[in-house]
Amino acid sequence: MERRTFLRVMLGISGAALLAGCTNNPPTGNGTTQTTTPADTNIPSDGSKKLKAVAVLDTGGVDDKSFNAAAWAGMQRAEKELGVEIKYVESKDPSEYKDKISSFASQGYDVVFAVGYLMEDALGEVAPQFPNVKFAIIDANAPKSDNCAGIKFKEEQGSFLVGYLAGAMSKTHILGFVGGQEIDLIKKFEAGYRAGALTANPKTQIKVAYTGDWNDLQKGKSQAEQLFGNGADVIFHGAGKAGLGVIRAAEDKGKGFYAIGCDSNQDGEAKGRVLTSMIKRVDNAVFNTIKAVKEGRFQAGDQVYDLKQEGIGISDLQYTKQDIPAPVLANLEKLKKMIIDGQIIVPTTLAEAEKFQPPKL
Repeated sequence: MERRTFLRVMLGISGAALLAGCTNNPPTGNGTTQTTTPADTNIPSDGSKKLKAVAVLDTGGVDDKSFNAAAWAGMQRAEKELGVEIKYVESKDPSEYKDKISSFASQGYDVVFAVGYLMEDALGEVAPQFPNVKFAIIDANAPKSDNCAGIKFKEEQGSFLVGYLAGAMSKTHILGFVGGQEIDLIKKFEAGYRAGALTANPKTQIKVAYTGDWNDLQKGKSQAEQLFGNGADVIFHGAGKAGLGVIRAAEDKGKGFYAIGCDSNQDGEAKGRVLTSMIKRVDNAVFNTIKAVKEGRFQAGDQVYDLKQEGIGISDLQYTKQDIPAPVLANLEKLKKMIIDGQIIVPTTLAEAEKFQPPKL
């Protein structure tokens, strides 16, 4: 082979190797999942840039079957229906919040979600540094910045409905509530639950326990076992991933005992032993926020989702409806309408719950 021909061959091989070495493979790592498209298809056919959205999740992880899972479901819907490039990253420790939010904002993401009230301070520090990025935080006030939204929910309304159902179905007239951290947000769940239970039966007792940890399933289970042992036959949880332990405890107790799920539809976690779930449509809120950014309609400030907007509700009772008397089901619908119409103002604090006057049905 002539020297000139040999050099052409070697240059061709080197060029191919260089191109191969520059392939943009999606990064992987601890707790990170990414959905991407190849670089040459990242620009839609109309020439516009594909929107990129990321969710910084709290410590429960994407598999909590509750709060974080709901946020990720909303992003997956945005990927499917809006063609958005999506990603999530899990936080192992609160000290990571600020760095993770800042990192993705600096990487060209158009929408960054802080999934959890504990990220409020971190987001408040980071958001003003990236005025061209839209931020949204779940369950917290929006930082005072034109590019931030705070997505909140009237959890007390859904909690009222499951409280009524629990009170109507209880044979012992003793109910349980297992919360995660003992904070105002979770006490709002408890307040609504109490008001609903007393609407079903003014003599109902509610026994309460807090795990102090959103992720400790065993603690959730042991708390529920103790409440069952003290006479409760229905237990509602507002404990994040730890609440799955409450469901396991109800499953172990068997017929006549129920758990009530929270945030996502958890009825299928123990079919027939989860009476219902108080569903908080974090998925809808996330999807709607991404859609608003894509359409140029993003609004900063607090946004509140309630029963009327279908941002809060209860499950369709797939595995328990046959066990619930028809008058109870009818009253659930009546109470829902009364809340939507403003005839019932559900308490948001325990002090308000103590003064609550149950409506006549």
